[in-house]
Amino acid sequence: MGRAHEVRKAAMAKTAAMKAKLYSRYGKEIYLAAKAGGPDTTANLALRSIVDKAKKQQVPADVIKRAIDKVKSGVAEDYEELQFEGFGPGNSTVIVKCLTNNVNRTISQVRPAFQKARSKLGAAGSVSYLYDTNAVVLFKGLDEEATLEALINAEVDAKEIEAHDDGSIEITGEPTDLNNIKVAIQAVKPDVEFEVDEITTTPQDTVTLEGEDMTLFERLMNLLNDCEDDDQVFHKVENYDEEGE
Repeated sequence: MGRAHEVRKAAMAKTAAMKAKLYSRYGKEIYLAAKAGGPDTTANLALRSIVDKAKKQQVPADVIKRAIDKVKSGVAEDYEELQFEGFGPGNSTVIVKCLTNNVNRTISQVRPAFQKARSKLGAAGSVSYLYDTNAVVLFKGLDEEATLEALINAEVDAKEIEAHDDGSIEITGEPTDLNNIKVAIQAVKPDVEFEVDEITTTPQDTVTLEGEDMTLFERLMNLLNDCEDDDQVFHKVENYDEEGE
């Protein structure tokens, strides 16, 4: 039982850490949205959108409330977006996106994570050009023709409109058009529920790692996940299981 117990304990700890990081990211995003447009979700559409997404991700209500209450109480916090790009073992690449209120602290955590995994940070743009960043919106209730018409009427260009077998429509567009796409669809279907509405970062190709390369890559991911301000990590390793041990 000992080994099985330790495995379950480690898995539970990892799941808890992932949830804590998710809650932290949403807490910061909710705070910033409330600070920018006010804490009232009925008047602040950006805030309402983030709160809805947080609820879908099962972020606890008290986490959401605390973030909004910070703004109501006048607490001032300044966050800065940082993006680190680096090269991992076995021709892997990594993008780390952080939302931080202490740049020096973030750098002092991310840089050693790469060093300890025999990886190296690159300059800005050294990796990101190998990834595609898009706005993705997924919903049900319209067909392709009606969706295209809605976007045309709103003067929103989409890169792609795809109909899925389950009746859902997926729209891919420029990251800056995420809100415009949603508003265009809401104009013709006010009761629409977006199953997905997010900015995605996906690699243009992938690699498979084995042996020592995979061991080092797993070490890198674990170290990055331990970083306080690491909000999102993107990579091109096809056979890395983030939910695994």
